[in-house]
Amino acid sequence: MTIYEELRARGLIAQVTDEDQIRSMVNEGKAKFYIGFDCTADSLTAGHFMALTLMKRLQMAGNKPVALIGGGTTMIGDPSGRTDMRKMLTKEDINHNADCFRHQMERFIDFGEGKAQMVNNADWLLNLNYVELLREVGACFSVNNMLRAECYKQRMEKGLSFLEFNYMIMQSYDFYYLFRHYGCNMQFGGDDQWSNMLGGTELIRRKLGEDAHAMTITLLTDSQGKKMGKTAGNAVWLDPKKTSPYDFYQYWRNVGDAEVLKCIRMLTFLPIEQINEMDKWEGSQLNRAKEILAYELTELVHGKEEADKAEAGAKALFASGADAEIPTTELDASDLGADGNIDILTVLVKAGLVPSKSEARRAVEQGGVTVDGEKVSDIHALLSGDALRSGKIIRRGKKAFKKVTVK
Repeated sequence: MTIYEELRARGLIAQVTDEDQIRSMVNEGKAKFYIGFDCTADSLTAGHFMALTLMKRLQMAGNKPVALIGGGTTMIGDPSGRTDMRKMLTKEDINHNADCFRHQMERFIDFGEGKAQMVNNADWLLNLNYVELLREVGACFSVNNMLRAECYKQRMEKGLSFLEFNYMIMQSYDFYYLFRHYGCNMQFGGDDQWSNMLGGTELIRRKLGEDAHAMTITLLTDSQGKKMGKTAGNAVWLDPKKTSPYDFYQYWRNVGDAEVLKCIRMLTFLPIEQINEMDKWEGSQLNRAKEILAYELTELVHGKEEADKAEAGAKALFASGADAEIPTTELDASDLGADGNIDILTVLVKAGLVPSKSEARRAVEQGGVTVDGEKVSDIHALLSGDALRSGKIIRRGKKAFKKVTVK
């Protein structure tokens, strides 16, 4: 199976331009393609995972990735899929986030000599003269067509700022610049970016002529990427300081039955033939599929040792007396009251099982909290420091738990 056929078989390709050329170039390892990453946080998330694994697949097939860090476009903010304007970040924050992205990407992509490249669009976007840009690029864009673009639709009712309206032009200019200065002949991105990406392809052809072969391909779906990026309202980060390897493992272990095989197909590097056999799995076999997904992705991001620990920790709750590592929160003696006790609501918050005491109260009142398997029904329940020194397993719901100890 060729690499392009594999991308199709894994359900990764949504739309393409010039499919015959793209298929030929990708299969022959002649594609030099870019994917952009705006620096809106100091860590990549699970929502970036498809793009990262795609770049790795294509590089393994001989193609050359260009990882575009959006130091310039982050100054504007992508309105795609949003109902409100993104928070404006300082240059210092953006530069810090860009450095964090570089470090994380190196786990997936080989940036060695003559291999993948990493560039930052701040290097050309921030130096543009606005009037010159309007004359050179603005004339190539129809405002009527831009207003019909999917990426702007959600913002039209509440109001689209002129700042954000420029995002399509900036992203299109990126492809034009990369095509001219880096020989980048292909761009990849989510289907929520389709209008912006077509803008780049059209700009190249209008500025450089119909013989300029710049091609566009979209992968993922916007809903799938966004869904993978968040859980219970919180982002799932690739930085272990923000989302522990155990919590990362648990996130993938808890995907829905209907999603698990899709995620395995799209995100892991298991042979497609093996995954096709798994399509027949059902019932309890799907739990095994979730374990495979969680382990494979945790190993990719955090390495085998952390994946082994996370897998063992997850199994520890279901195997009496298992000697395995469970995610632990260690309280300080100063967290205890004068009587040497601590209330259950405070424990839930400090363990990171709920974001606030009001959420902790609701969890207890709804019967969703247990301590070592015993349900807690009293919001004023106390745990003694002596009991916590040997460790207590605190659960919220079926899937969130921590071992809590005290020094």
